[in-house]
Amino acid sequence: MTAAANSPRGGHGWQLILADLALILFLLTLSALPAAEATGGQRLADTEAREKEATGALQQEVAPAQALFRPVQDGPSLAMWLAAQAPDPRATLTIFASHTAGGETAAWARAEALAAEARASGTRVRTIITAGAEEDIYASLAYDAVVADNAEDRRKT
Repeated sequence: MTAAANSPRGGHGWQLILADLALILFLLTLSALPAAEATGGQRLADTEAREKEATGALQQEVAPAQALFRPVQDGPSLAMWLAAQAPDPRATLTIFASHTAGGETAAWARAEALAAEARASGTRVRTIITAGAEEDIYASLAYDAVVADNAEDRRKT
């Protein structure tokens, strides 16, 4: 016998077998959901979310970032950075600010200054302020706004 086989950590223990069984049970339960809905005639998942999904009204709140801006000393301003980005009518700039306890007002002031600079550049802006372990601020440029012309084209196809 090897040393690994004699040690309590060697080989496969009951934890690995239990994890496999839990995964199998989860997959079986998940695969049974559509069958239960079909036979019972009742939707078990969230009805409102399913209706929005069916009509196409369900969309992401914040799309994945295409570009990130973080204000740094001696770096470009937000207006300069936005001018260097490719213009797109779907673009939305999301400003994320986090603050520590008692720093809400300062976080809002920093976020509002960036938002005003972005609006002056003609960019759509959204601001999200949260409590965090440290103070931070950055902006994310994403293409998540629905443009009326694109929405009509999608309905035709």
